[in-house]
Amino acid sequence: MPASKVKKSRQYGPRASAKVENAMHELKEGTLRSGRSGQRVTRREQAVAIGLAEARREGDKVPRKAANKRGTKTAKKAKSTVA
Repeated sequence: MPASKVKKSRQYGPRASAKVENAMHELKEGTLRSGRSGQRVTRREQAVAIGLAEARREGDKVPRKAANKRGTKTAKKAKSTVA
């Protein structure tokens, strides 16, 4: 089968992208707040992360977080204390 006819699944579901879009809109309005501290969010990356986190909580189609980004500080710290 030719490669052009093969359908690939979407990485992110449409509801997940709507959550990110909503978070970006709130960021630009200046009304987006972080969860625990309630401080105003000023970075795009943080707004995207908040949108994806909301989507994950509601069970939308969002890929898992990359394993290499989680826990790298603790792994490095453990190696440095052992040596």
